[in-house]
Amino acid sequence: MDEPTPSSPLSERTRQLLPVALGYAAGYVDGCTFVALFGFFIAQVTGSFVVAGAVLAAGQHSRLLDLLAIPAFALGAAVASALSAILRHRGVRASPILLGLESVLLAGMLATALLEPEIQNPDQPAALIVGLFGLTAMGVQNAFVGLHVKGAPSTNVMTTNTGNLAIDAAHVLTVAWLARFASAASSLPEAEQARRRLAETAPIVSAFLAGTVSGTLACRVLGFACLALPLALLSILASLAALRQFDDA
Repeated sequence: MDEPTPSSPLSERTRQLLPVALGYAAGYVDGCTFVALFGFFIAQVTGSFVVAGAVLAAGQHSRLLDLLAIPAFALGAAVASALSAILRHRGVRASPILLGLESVLLAGMLATALLEPEIQNPDQPAALIVGLFGLTAMGVQNAFVGLHVKGAPSTNVMTTNTGNLAIDAAHVLTVAWLARFASAASSLPEAEQARRRLAETAPIVSAFLAGTVSGTLACRVLGFACLALPLALLSILASLAALRQFDDA
């Protein structure tokens, strides 16, 4: 990995905005595919574990995309992790490559959807291909954030983020109330840590929610063509990474 260099103000601001931008992109894609792929959540696979369990335990019928969601997401994360390790070993910055890979996967998603604009059922081959491209892209994003944006909350799995928001907000409010007593002084450092976590997590959750709203509305108006927006956003982020506007973690 490259030797760390002092961050310029622009570099630092870009690094702070990076998870927020990724959260928006993930929410946007999730909102779009929820509308276009018959209620399928593509940014996270929690529900797919329930589906897989129901199929294995009760023999319930399920669409193929639900069953392939977990391996597709895991494949994207595994490929991103392996690629990151190889690039680091060779002294090559991984951030632009991984963000570029996610952009390519989103481009494949968009191209497939435009070639088959009339997706009428979830088991249609075009629906399966679009879904698999999107799932793999989200797996890549998940790995990228974990490996290269150290300490940042997840940008595409909001379950843990929402729980952490509630925990940290309650902690900050409780310590503020207890601060009236001298015995609460020992809790102040923990409260400051909770505030920092809130400052990191809240913008990502808000951006994801904004993305789901705008992705849903855009998909209803434009169909899958609306995926051009997150594709453009990811391409810009990959370009910024290539220009060293933020450093690899």
